[in-house]
Amino acid sequence: MKNNKIKLILVISAVLLIVFNGFSFFVTDRNIETTVEEAIANQTLDTAKAISAKIDIDTYKNFLSNPEKNEHYWKINNQLINIRDDIGALFVYTLKIDNPNVSYVMVDGIPKGQHGLDIGAICTVPEEQVRQAFYKGAPYTSDIIDDPQNGKYLSVGAPIMDENNNIIGFLGIDISTDKINAINESVQENNVVIFLINSVFLLIVIISSYLIQNWYQREVAKEVENTEDTYQGEIQTLLSSVSSLRHDYSNHIQVIHGLLTIGETEKALQYVNSLSNEVQLIESINSTIEHPGLAILLKSKKIAAQNHQIAMETKIAQDSYHQIKTTDMIRILSNLIDNAIDATKELTEEPRRVSILCDANETHYTFEVVNTGPRIVNSEEIFKRGFSTKQGEEGIVRGQGLFIVKEVVRKYNGEISIHSTNENVTTATVVIPIK
Repeated sequence: MKNNKIKLILVISAVLLIVFNGFSFFVTDRNIETTVEEAIANQTLDTAKAISAKIDIDTYKNFLSNPEKNEHYWKINNQLINIRDDIGALFVYTLKIDNPNVSYVMVDGIPKGQHGLDIGAICTVPEEQVRQAFYKGAPYTSDIIDDPQNGKYLSVGAPIMDENNNIIGFLGIDISTDKINAINESVQENNVVIFLINSVFLLIVIISSYLIQNWYQREVAKEVENTEDTYQGEIQTLLSSVSSLRHDYSNHIQVIHGLLTIGETEKALQYVNSLSNEVQLIESINSTIEHPGLAILLKSKKIAAQNHQIAMETKIAQDSYHQIKTTDMIRILSNLIDNAIDATKELTEEPRRVSILCDANETHYTFEVVNTGPRIVNSEEIFKRGFSTKQGEEGIVRGQGLFIVKEVVRKYNGEISIHSTNENVTTATVVIPIK
């Protein structure tokens, strides 16, 4: 059910990302058209301003004084034709704007022999731009004009000023939409490439998210499984210890009952006191250890050791041990302590001893378990899966204790060593660096 929900979330995310990317592409495409139009209009307007400043004002004023296709007209006309060819415009012409409703073509910029416009012919510049030119004397740019005769084009105009800064006309330039569309197509091709790159990137992100989620789930499942194994093992140990305690409790009651029956009250009291001291010793573990998981582990191991008449000592540094997972620390210590108890049980009761050290400083944690028991000869083989160090069972598969410990230690880039002396004392030391 959880996996299905995750897959559903990933599918919804993928759909949303694709829709968003498609919408972004559509909006960008529309914005490109508007931006290209505005850019070309502004650029053409700058050109119109520059050209209007280069018009031969005296010749143009002479033409305006006698508006006919005379030598003054053709001189200006030829200048406009050359400019049109240079900038690749559809038309370059001059206008007269003497009312807010309509403009008139004065010099059309069309070569002799071609069908040109009459002087004073009405121009197609929209009324909104005419008003702007008439009332403000300002340059103008139009939207796309759909002319049935000359097609679609964009028109701009800039005032023509005489030597006294008086407006004597306007210079108009028409740019065909073919030129605008060519630029649009070029920019949109780049936009398509960007869209494809974004789509591939989003696809990679979605696939990566799915793979990472699957990997994370597997790691979590593995961690949960390891945690369950660790705690179930400790619970089984605790249950066994409790069962042994119940059996011992019954024996203790019988001993006390027997002493009281024969009138040995003093000996019965001493026996009760010794039992009380053992209980207090176990209870004291919780009060001296800051880490609760560690305290519970050592308490259960203390009970297990007592059940096998093993003297167990603990020396625990006051620290939270937060740089290592609780489950990993318990897996290390529980396996080392269990191995120590198993080895110590092979001795007679008197020399059975196990000591546990947990130390912490600024650079590393140290976990050390020392036990009496049979000497370990091959300290390298013992880390192999299933290898046994139990005396009399050489090479027989008994479990994975030290193999598990080594794997956990390796995860933290730590070190583990096992050392046995000729006095039948074995020391297992684990060092975990603190990052």
